Amino acid sequence: MSLLVVGTVAFDAIETPFGKTDKIIGGAATYATLAASYFTDKINLLSVIGNDFPESAIQQFADYEISTEGLQIKSDAKTFFWSGKYHNDMNTRDTLATELNVLADFDPLVPDSYQDCEFLMLGNLMPSVQRKVIERLWIRPKFIVMDTMNFWMDIAMEELVQTIALVDILVINDAEARQLSGEYSLVRAAQKILNLGPKYLIIKKGEHGALLFNKQQVFFAPALPLEDVFDPTGAGDTFAGAFIGHLAATRDVSFENLKRAIIFGSAMASFCVEKFGTERIVGLTEEEVQERVQAFIDLVQFDISLV
Repeated sequence: MSLLVVGTVAFDAIETPFGKTDKIIGGAATYATLAASYFTDKINLLSVIGNDFPESAIQQFADYEISTEGLQIKSDAKTFFWSGKYHNDMNTRDTLATELNVLADFDPLVPDSYQDCEFLMLGNLMPSVQRKVIERLWIRPKFIVMDTMNFWMDIAMEELVQTIALVDILVINDAEARQLSGEYSLVRAAQKILNLGPKYLIIKKGEHGALLFNKQQVFFAPALPLEDVFDPTGAGDTFAGAFIGHLAATRDVSFENLKRAIIFGSAMASFCVEKFGTERIVGLTEEEVQERVQAFIDLVQFDISLV
């Protein structure tokens, strides 16, 4: 059985207080598939690119044993492009340019070879496109993870709510949780969102970690304190990719294993922010990943007596 990742493969141009880039390879599906590859194999990519996307970048997916059969290439259009500038706190940013290009009419065609999908990651896309992928799978996956953003809450709330009802876990940040629910308290917000249909909710809080909810339980994982946060772009997608990669590897979707998956996701995201783009999450060794996960364990593990 396989993991299917749907999302953008794109170009980014990024400026932070530490430097800036010209066009580099980015996109939610790029970060997510690369991160997942450290935990599981048989990863299938579903996305769309234009005639300007380099062959070397497509080959990188193959190098990480990520299938690109579902990567549509439009010879008469350009690849999706986003440009942004981060403020000094690295938590806020200004979008300088968004060029939809091939995404404007993206129709997600699912190859027959992808139909054994047991785990599905729906990266941030139009909710209608995310829903089409679910509907075009012959058998519903065992576990569906969905990411979204405030933009869709602004312009496509009805479609978004319909799609949320079809998934097992929704991944959003704290501002998006408050907007979607209309509640300031994240606990109240989580319960409202869970009533929309998903079994679980992850609320990302950037440098302050992440919260995992179901209707009875809550788990909190901190973010690792880092000396240098160079570029936050893609950290959330890296988190989600490692998260579902661990679930796909273990085929265990219990609350306890979701807690472990959050730690793996947080560890991979902590690598991502250390350099521009995907540079830091390419070429990691198993030892590096294990050491980073152990750093998270050491951060929160302690003995205490209440007697």
